Amino acid sequence: MFYERGIHAVGVDLIAAEAGVTKKTLYDRFGSKEQIVVEYLADRDERWRAFLAQCLDAAQPVPAARVLAVFDAARAWSAENNPKGCGMVNAHAEISDPHHPAHPIITGQEQWMLALFTDLAGDITPDGAGHLGRTLMLLHEGALVAHGLNIFADPISHAREQAQALLAATGDAAAKR
Repeated sequence: MFYERGIHAVGVDLIAAEAGVTKKTLYDRFGSKEQIVVEYLADRDERWRAFLAQCLDAAQPVPAARVLAVFDAARAWSAENNPKGCGMVNAHAEISDPHHPAHPIITGQEQWMLALFTDLAGDITPDGAGHLGRTLMLLHEGALVAHGLNIFADPISHAREQAQALLAATGDAAAKR
């Protein structure tokens, strides 16, 4: 419901009704709506990380193929779970207060993704891993936002193509050093 309707639009009364419990039960178990949001986002993050880990495990051991597997995973995940774009980006649009208990979950996932891209980039260009990782992250996140906004067809595949071209150019430049 948080993803479909928005965090602020979903009240505790609706959550309780959908869960078939009383508001008191929700407050006894979670303490607050904010904690329910934290649990929702933490679960979403955990499921994404597990899904991505499976995709990376199945990818070829070639460094560029592993980077592209992240885009392939994002496309598959988005088709199934993210018709409105990235759940974390959408949540951040509603929860920008750094003191909100869900804020570390939101920013934590994005920091984790940046670290992942930087780590994967390090296998391609150790000296340029930070720069390449940030560029790949921007391609990935921009594609997820464009997907959610439905600006044009299949932005994640387009971002993957751009990542593939960037990786080829980076590999060619590294080979010439």
